[in-house]
Amino acid sequence: MRRLRESRALPGLVLGGLCLAYALGAAAGWGSRQLSIFMGDFGLAAAALAAALSCLVYGCTVGGHARPAWLLFGLSSLMVAFGNGTWGWYELVVRTPLPRDSLAEYAFLLFAPLAITGVLVLAQRPRSAAGWLCLLLDGWLIAGSLFTLSWSLALGRIAAGEGGSPLRLALNLAYPVLDILLVSLVVGLRFGGRDGNRAAVHTAMIALAVTVLCDALFTSPELRSSYHSGELLDAGWFSGSLLLAWAPWSPRWRRPLREHPSAGGLPRRRVATTFSALTPYAAAAVCTAGILYNALGGRQLDRVVAAAACTVGLALILRQGVMLLDNLSLAQELAHKEAHFRSLVQGSSDVIMIAGANGVLSYVSPAALGVYGRDPEELVGGNLLDLVHPEDVDRVLAEVRRYLARVRLTAHRSPGTAEPSARVECRIGSGDGEWLHVESTVSRHRDGLILNSRDVTERVMLQAQLQHNAFHDPLTDLPNRALFAQRLRAALGARGQQGGTGAGIAVLFLDLDGFKAVNDTAGHQVGDELLVQAARRLQGAVRCGDTVARFGGDEFAALVCGPLGRLQVQELAERLRLALSEPYWIGGTELSVAASIGIAFGTPERGPAADPRAATDELMRNADLAMYRAKSEGKGRVVLYTPAMRADLERRTELEERLRVAVREGGFTLLHQPVVDLASGVVTGVEAQARWCSARGLLLTPAEFLRSAEHGDAAARFSRWLVQEAVAAAADRRGLPGRSRTAPPVPVAVRLSAERLCSPGLYETVAAALRDARLPAGELVIEVARMGADPIAEELGRRLAALRRLGVATVLAGYGAGGGSLGALGRLPLDGLKLDRTLVQDLGESALARTLAGHALRLGRDLGLATAAEGVDLPRQISVLQELGCRQGQGSAFAPPLDETRLRRALTRRAYPLPRPLGSLSARRAYLASDTRTSGRGEGAAGRVAPHHGASDLPEHRAVAGPGAGPHGETVIPPA
Repeated sequence: MRRLRESRALPGLVLGGLCLAYALGAAAGWGSRQLSIFMGDFGLAAAALAAALSCLVYGCTVGGHARPAWLLFGLSSLMVAFGNGTWGWYELVVRTPLPRDSLAEYAFLLFAPLAITGVLVLAQRPRSAAGWLCLLLDGWLIAGSLFTLSWSLALGRIAAGEGGSPLRLALNLAYPVLDILLVSLVVGLRFGGRDGNRAAVHTAMIALAVTVLCDALFTSPELRSSYHSGELLDAGWFSGSLLLAWAPWSPRWRRPLREHPSAGGLPRRRVATTFSALTPYAAAAVCTAGILYNALGGRQLDRVVAAAACTVGLALILRQGVMLLDNLSLAQELAHKEAHFRSLVQGSSDVIMIAGANGVLSYVSPAALGVYGRDPEELVGGNLLDLVHPEDVDRVLAEVRRYLARVRLTAHRSPGTAEPSARVECRIGSGDGEWLHVESTVSRHRDGLILNSRDVTERVMLQAQLQHNAFHDPLTDLPNRALFAQRLRAALGARGQQGGTGAGIAVLFLDLDGFKAVNDTAGHQVGDELLVQAARRLQGAVRCGDTVARFGGDEFAALVCGPLGRLQVQELAERLRLALSEPYWIGGTELSVAASIGIAFGTPERGPAADPRAATDELMRNADLAMYRAKSEGKGRVVLYTPAMRADLERRTELEERLRVAVREGGFTLLHQPVVDLASGVVTGVEAQARWCSARGLLLTPAEFLRSAEHGDAAARFSRWLVQEAVAAAADRRGLPGRSRTAPPVPVAVRLSAERLCSPGLYETVAAALRDARLPAGELVIEVARMGADPIAEELGRRLAALRRLGVATVLAGYGAGGGSLGALGRLPLDGLKLDRTLVQDLGESALARTLAGHALRLGRDLGLATAAEGVDLPRQISVLQELGCRQGQGSAFAPPLDETRLRRALTRRAYPLPRPLGSLSARRAYLASDTRTSGRGEGAAGRVAPHHGASDLPEHRAVAGPGAGPHGETVIPPA
């Protein structure tokens, strides 16, 4: 910055040095007569030529309203350069005195008109008729006064000496008259010019004033008679030309404006106004001086002086009248504006206060009575800080000091710009003794401050309420998940700062068991009231420093921090469980729910790698896992998190992903196991079973793999794939070569769980698969793997009824294992019942197993259902099932699950050999023949004698000894 300022000041220093050197040379006489004449003529011509070139170049390169003015200034300087050059030509080259009517005199004469025109171009034009009148009067006051004084001093004698030649008289008087006019315009422009490049305009006006002053001195007969080129008077003309040459390129300094803070950044024109007021009186004083000069010198009063003085006096009287009218108009306008602003201040709802540097209030608007409940007159004279809340005083003082420092910095860096303002919020006491939240806009006012304050108490309360609502549950007013996580993160962060040696941290996740049933039976309003009571019980059971939160629905959480061991936390969780399990009385009705609770303890994290956010998420996930483990183990219990739960979750997630990939990329294949009529050995159906194709080419039974397919999107995709593939394969087998057209169809059975059957879109999938494959609906059997819980029995019945209306047969598979009530069994629309392999595997050795199986089969017959059994792996089991009246059997005693080639061979040959019956064959067949459906379809090929085949004609089959040791618990099945 310092170097920049020095570089800007360098041209001015050079200019001053040149002017000083010329003045010293002129004062010393330049050392010789010839050099004096040369510097007085050609030196001035060079300076004027430099001014002309500078103004002309600047006028050609810049635009705007000032361009013609600089071009005119350049032409006027060019006239001066021509005149001085002509003068030097006569004195140095021709060596004769300058003729009286030479071109130089006319060139000098043209300088003033061109300069006057340029000044008029730069002049600020008045906007009203009164302004034009004042401008003309001021101009004549200045010009008339100067003319009167000049006539008294010199012009009168010049006019008297040139009485014989009118042209010479006009020419001699033109110089001073034009100079007087130019000075008048320069004075008017200086205080009424435009704010463009003010430095350039002011420098040009100073240059013209210096030139006119030298012209006025040259007009004096005493100086003119003794003048010769190169004397000290030429230094003035030389300085004026150099100033005009430098004026267009002068640096544009931004002068700091004297501003008032209340003026909004507008400058106070105090100097300009004073000069404008004194201008008429100064002009009258100059005119009076001219008259006194004639009177005191004993000269006779000249008619020209008298006429000029009279016109100046009349102009002064008119100017005073215009000023008086202007003052009256300004006074009326000021009164109107004052009344306007007073009405704005008094009618504003904001409180406006003005405080001095010591904090004493000098003005308080009437709005204080309505906002603060205090009389404004009582507040005036008091200290502002006495109104502020004691806790906010230090903060208010700090904000005000920071604001004043910013104001000083802004004034230093960017002078002339509007001062900034600041916003301060604090509490101010009201007349009722309450504390109001007030927002004040602080601005500087002379030596103090002006405060524009408004009551924002409602806004502050609304913000506080919104913030509370954002972090609290609207029903129970407990902290929500966001606030719970924030507090847990803060607790973990504080523990990390203590090096993991602080208090223990435990997170409890709680879920109400049976809450959905309350909502469904009693209604959501009762359920909400139950949640509110449960929240109160939780708050009453924990310590005052612990946090209880509601995450949504019937899920709660508790954050326990402090010196508690694991056993104490478990005891606290047990108290919470018992408190939630007690009966609830709502609307005179007793309701009961249970609680499943999962507990996770925070592990100490040390070092810079400890991240409280990541630790918070992990701890909450661990507690959630423990809570769901408690629900899966029977509900109504407390479970602690163990790393095995995380490993189990990761394993299930991996299995689900593998299942999704296998369905998408064809990683599953479909095998079919024949279902054989136990009376004839004829294949009456097949059951579709999925197998996983391992990377080694083996077909694996993914027991755990398929159990993971009971939930989620992967389960839905797998079920759709199983139905579509089974139906398409059954449609392809209908036209097998070698089969008789009169042979009964072989339906395909697809086993699905009750949850899958109740899932959205399954009915549409079955209907679309039958339609696309053109398979009759009677050749598809949907087996319900498990009835599921009683609450879904109604929905399951609707789904099975819809399938039966479509023509699809429905069978309950796996009967004898799992849950489900007998009442639900009686309500379900079923066509058949299939015993689970757990009832079949001990039929040959256990009398109890035979009894249970017999009762199950008898129940199926009493309900009018076709009976079947799966897991028939031994001939002894076939014989027992025949004795018990079972119609169909399925298992490795007949054939294992077969691929498509062997299945078609088995269907072509049609029948399997049966073992020799244990009792009377005719009696048993008569008993089986009497087991007909009363509410369903009759079974095909009943009573048909099975043909006997050799061992080589039957498909290869073997009994499976037990589960293998494949990965993920799969059971290895030899390739078919």
